[in-house]
Amino acid sequence: MAEILDGLKVSKEIKAEIKTEVEKILEGKRRAPHLVAILVGNNGASKAYVNSKVKDCEEVGFQSSLIKFPSTVSESELLEKIDELNKSKAVDGFIVQLPLPDQIDQEKIINAIDPRKDVDGFHPENFGKMALEMDTFLPATPFGILTLLERYNIETKGKDCVIIGRSKIVGRPMSILMGRKDFPGNSTVTLTHSYTKDIEEYTKKADIVITALGDPHFLKGDMIKEGAVVIDVGITRVDDDSPKGYHLAGDVDFDSCAAKASWITPVPGGVGPMTRAMLMKNTIIAYKTSVYND
Repeated sequence: MAEILDGLKVSKEIKAEIKTEVEKILEGKRRAPHLVAILVGNNGASKAYVNSKVKDCEEVGFQSSLIKFPSTVSESELLEKIDELNKSKAVDGFIVQLPLPDQIDQEKIINAIDPRKDVDGFHPENFGKMALEMDTFLPATPFGILTLLERYNIETKGKDCVIIGRSKIVGRPMSILMGRKDFPGNSTVTLTHSYTKDIEEYTKKADIVITALGDPHFLKGDMIKEGAVVIDVGITRVDDDSPKGYHLAGDVDFDSCAAKASWITPVPGGVGPMTRAMLMKNTIIAYKTSVYND
């Protein structure tokens, strides 16, 4: 059976490290790092995720602010608020929770965020720096996966890595980061997607499989080789007869893959907690490097 890459455990360690750092900042009579989240509309998943970020901030000692807009907010109103946050010396980083309503151009919103406060790592300037292996904010989920691999000392150099899914948030940046000249990295990367024929022909040869599809139980045990490392980014609500009425399922058919893999992430408790922890990490990086931090 595979050993577990315990994202919940590692995320707690990272948050404890950040909390210690914040305590030292406060002892020096400096203000705490400040993270702002903008939430548009009443999407249940978005509300839950933003609330969890507020809770994380409290846990590590950050100041946090939640700015709510109705789903009818205009693009100009949202851009005005972003400009205000960009200019504020009291704000180190902020996020705009996605997705946004149809009347708002998502790309325009992302581009309007000051790259120095873009703790989600979505701004084109930060994405470009990442691709060029320059210091910058990494998108939280890929950053979390790298950190998990690093903390468990999973060998990546010279390994064949297959990534399933090419989203701007996970798949595409992950393919760049796994091929970078660093640890984790130095892998030979194959990026697969919905138009890839016979994906299992790639996954069966892979030393590392990272899947970010949102397709429950897509990756079966007969699609991986013995000893593979399996990272499951997918998380989908699947209806059932439980009191809650649903359970959370990953892209990986856990039981069949765990029987063959060397290491595997669970869902929940794998990549998800790491994503949240790395947003905290990016925020304290922003705080320490901010040109506004007196």
